[in-house]
Amino acid sequence: MIRWTWAFLDRPATGFDECVRFWATVTGSTVSEPRGEHGEFVTLLPADGPAWLKMQRVGDDGGIHLDLDVDDIPAAVATATALGARVLTVAEDYTVLRSPAGQTFCFTPADRGPSARPEVPPVTVSTAPDGTVTRLDQVCLDLSPADLAADTDFWHSLTGWTHRPGRRAEFSRLRGHDQPLHLLLQRLDDPRPASAHADLASSNIAATAAWHESLGATRIAETPQWIVLRDPGATHYCVTGRDPYTG
Repeated sequence: MIRWTWAFLDRPATGFDECVRFWATVTGSTVSEPRGEHGEFVTLLPADGPAWLKMQRVGDDGGIHLDLDVDDIPAAVATATALGARVLTVAEDYTVLRSPAGQTFCFTPADRGPSARPEVPPVTVSTAPDGTVTRLDQVCLDLSPADLAADTDFWHSLTGWTHRPGRRAEFSRLRGHDQPLHLLLQRLDDPRPASAHADLASSNIAATAAWHESLGATRIAETPQWIVLRDPGATHYCVTGRDPYTG
């Protein structure tokens, strides 16, 4: 059973502090004290409610991955590998794996975060200076057409979350009860390695994108439903026209 879901924003060492400031600002968070052997980890702390976003300084181009808090890591690993995952790293207090399509994720202990509390308060939204409301509430898994079915089955079976089709044929969504994050599975048009990106639900995508640009983001593409941006660490994410309170 997945007790809590974390989005881990992995960002390059060069410009990492700027990325932390950017994401702390757009999510209405304060930044924890650095931790790790080299001070490479921080948590973004919301004004109220439990945290669900972390950041890591990495030596490559970065990206995003999920940390899944569980009660029994070896048992969770056994389940995941039986479903087709591959173990990459086994450490004292976490295990790194890849899904059948190649998405990296970690199992982490459930006794260290908000999941240890019997009742988890709702995740809070953030409000921009102009009153626009947003929430980073979704991780989109970008999948090659050949990988879509296998990874959809994998994540559905691993999480036990409710799976529903999206409004467009290339999307489907996994939602968990009392989880701060949901998963969107996107079928790409062309074959390419699996990747993932963050989605922010916004009450006004144009206003949110303009605010993010003023803070250092770059607009890449837009549709009536979403706008693709690049953060100061050169990593893509989307601002999407969904209700920030309900997703």
